[in-house]
Formats: sequence, C-alpha cells, structure tokens
Amino acid sequence: MEDKIARLREMIAASDNIVFFGGAGVSTESGIPDFRSVDGIYNQKWKYPPETILSHSFFERDPAEYYRFHREKLVVEGVKPNRAHLRLAQLEQEGKLKAVITQNIDGLHQAAGSKNVLELHGSILRAYCSRCRRPYPAEEMNKGQGVPRCSCGGIIRPDIVLYEEPLDDDILRSAIAYIRNADILIIGGTSLNVYPAAGLINYYRGKKLVLINLSETPYDSYADLIIHEKIGEVFSRA
Repeated sequence: MEDKIARLREMIAASDNIVFFGGAGVSTESGIPDFRSVDGIYNQKWKYPPETILSHSFFERDPAEYYRFHREKLVVEGVKPNRAHLRLAQLEQEGKLKAVITQNIDGLHQAAGSKNVLELHGSILRAYCSRCRRPYPAEEMNKGQGVPRCSCGGIIRPDIVLYEEPLDDDILRSAIAYIRNADILIIGGTSLNVYPAAGLINYYRGKKLVLINLSETPYDSYADLIIHEKIGEVFSRA
C-alpha cells in the first residue's frame, strides 16, 4: 500500500493537469451514508424502494412521501469536509487540479474550498419552484413538515437530478472536456456502476488512470494504479 501511495504522490507532483471524478465514497468519511453498500440507503426498508422514491414520476405523484424520505435520509446535519475534500481543494489552489467532477449532492467540495466543482447530480443545498422556477433557500425544503410550496402554488423541489431526469447538458459537456484533456484522471469513492456518469471514464485519453475505491470496479483492468483503501486515508498521505 505504501508503494502505491508513494507512486500516486509522485504522479501528482509531476502534473499540473489533474481531474478528479468522485462518488458517494468521498463523503462517507464525513458521516454521509452511501447508497449501494450493505448499510447504504438502497438496502434499507421503506414503503417504496428508494430508487422509486427518488424518481421524477414519484415526486410528481406523491411529494409528501418523497419529502418524508428526503428529510430523513438525504439531509444530514453537521457534516464537514474530510481529508479527501480538503486535499483536493489544496491541489486546486496549487494549480494542479483543474476540476472536481462529483456525483454527490452535499456541497462538501465547495465547503472545503474547491472552486471548480461540476455537480453531475445537482445539490441539496439549492431549491426552486417546480412550476415557476423561482429559486428558494434550501431550508424551505430541507426542514419543516409536509410539502413546501412556492407563492405561486407550485411545489418547491431540490435542485438535484432525480431518476428519469437527464443530466444537465452544459455540465456534462464540461465534464467530458476536462476528462478528455486531463493528464491524470483520479477516480475515487465510486462503484462506477451508475450511468451515464460512470461512462465518463471512457472519454479519458491519457495513460495515468488512478482508481481509489474500497471495492473493485468494472474498470479496474483499465487502471494504471489501483488503491483499495479509504479515499480520505489515501489523500492524507498523497
């Protein structure tokens, strides 16, 4: 393990065009549960499967049940950036890291100081009216009871990508461009099983693909460096 981290350290030191692509595992060390592990949200029992609750059609059909799930499982109070978030922000400040591309909706990369963060799935820290599109403070959505409504009568919703909804085209194009032009692509804390986000790896043209994840991914055979360890632990030493 020490040899692998030392190699990662050398790769980082020699590059000023690094892109990071991360998933739920980046935030688990901050106390935010992931979705697909044994204890993850998707393996907990609800009246409906979480994948169903987090879909556009379900939100339209039963916003009250959606918000019961949203406030209990998606809103986590008192979380702070961990060692991975902080190190990535530092690498950006040093001019080495060009972009953070994240599947997470928690805003922890920005809280750590990262500026160029591409949020593929949006952010739970933003809300807007589903009818008139007026922006609302996230507190109106994340706290309280029942279904939050706009002054126009529309339902306030999170600025996140629900199942059945497309990713933002501009963010997706920007992510592809950063990955395609990266010298080093570091992927961490993601199973690389969720598409279309996982397919972004196919746009990488370089020869320094780093995968940092506790378990194996479908792309391990393509990686130049694989580290099966907690990402915060790796970045604290890289």
